[in-house]
Amino acid sequence: MSANASPYRSVRVSADLDSPLSRWLWLVKWILAIPHYIVLLFLWIAFVLVSVIAFFAILFTGRYPRGLFDFNVGVLRWSWRVSYYAYGALATDRYPPFSLGPEPGYPARLEIAYPEHLSRPLVLVKWWLFAIPHYLVIAFFTGGMRHGWCGGGGLITLLAIIAAVVLAFTAKYPRDVFDLIVGLHRWVLRVAAYAALMTDEYPPFRLDQGGDDPAPAPAATPAPAVPPAPHWT
Repeated sequence: MSANASPYRSVRVSADLDSPLSRWLWLVKWILAIPHYIVLLFLWIAFVLVSVIAFFAILFTGRYPRGLFDFNVGVLRWSWRVSYYAYGALATDRYPPFSLGPEPGYPARLEIAYPEHLSRPLVLVKWWLFAIPHYLVIAFFTGGMRHGWCGGGGLITLLAIIAAVVLAFTAKYPRDVFDLIVGLHRWVLRVAAYAALMTDEYPPFRLDQGGDDPAPAPAATPAPAVPPAPHWT
């Protein structure tokens, strides 16, 4: 990211490159990840249904129901972790947890800031009209929208396979390739959040590479104030 570019604050994608990595485990990860693929199939069906419900909620109230928002964030998190383990990155040998939660100990992490208010008119056009330029770009990254949001083909998988082959012969995952892969995923996930109506902040046409997201972490929701205990004299 250039020094003059402002960070994209709504979505934070970060990752750590595990070391050491098995030289040959990547050859069978497509088998090991099958249980996750089955679960994700149903989760993405639910994701689409929840997004439709959220569309009408935003249209009439200007708010994304918090429970629905947290569920869809969880689906994106789960997809990102599985992609990172499997052929979207092959950058960890730690098996992904079956979880919608944040899982801060896992090397692939995603946070999306909850919006208190969303534009009611914008919800009618941002997910299809405004996002079209980004769809054209990330289709190249992922091999087409039919492969999902988190990399199931295209440039991302090609780079992951190249990194795995280098790993097999040198026992090292090339760092420059890792930074590029995470940057591509970061772009895809920003667009996913925007298209799923989870933010009004338009994704930048910018490749922010590296495992550390330049955006600040979303602020935690403050806990309700606890009234002081009565003082008896």
